[in-house]
Amino acid sequence: FFATGCIDMRAAFASASPRSLAASALRRTAPLHTEARIKELGLTLPAAGTPKANYTIACWESPTRLYLSGHLPIKPDGSMATGTVGGEGGLSLEEAQEAAKWCGLGLLATIQDQLGGDLDRVEQVVKLFGIVASAPEFKQQHLVLNGCSDVMMAVLGGKRGYHARSAIGEI
Repeated sequence: FFATGCIDMRAAFASASPRSLAASALRRTAPLHTEARIKELGLTLPAAGTPKANYTIACWESPTRLYLSGHLPIKPDGSMATGTVGGEGGLSLEEAQEAAKWCGLGLLATIQDQLGGDLDRVEQVVKLFGIVASAPEFKQQHLVLNGCSDVMMAVLGGKRGYHARSAIGEI
């Protein structure tokens, strides 16, 4: 399994004009404290991901839109979840959802790294895309991706974490 994403950020960059910074501040009605929310949920973000081949892990389309490339299900101990979902001896739906959760935490870690540590700057997760290694008879890839979506919603909340999504199976 791996996941990718597109994230919109608040326009709060050092090069931004005072007017745009003021407008950004007005949109924010209360402090968000996303990092505190992560601790409250008992979650720990892994180290930000690095490319495993000839690509970049994060690409800024504009000063406020960030695209993330594939993130693998890296467990808290640093190992990677492997296997296929379904079929004889395959992962259960619940195990696959846990792997998708680890992908989501990895995405959040990369976003945090790209934003200098401030996840409060995330305006909205636009889209998640997940590829699920699955047995030919497995047809619930969309439910596997709930593991990633649920962590985005839990950490970022409804308005910022709610997103479009695609999930496909790979045999």
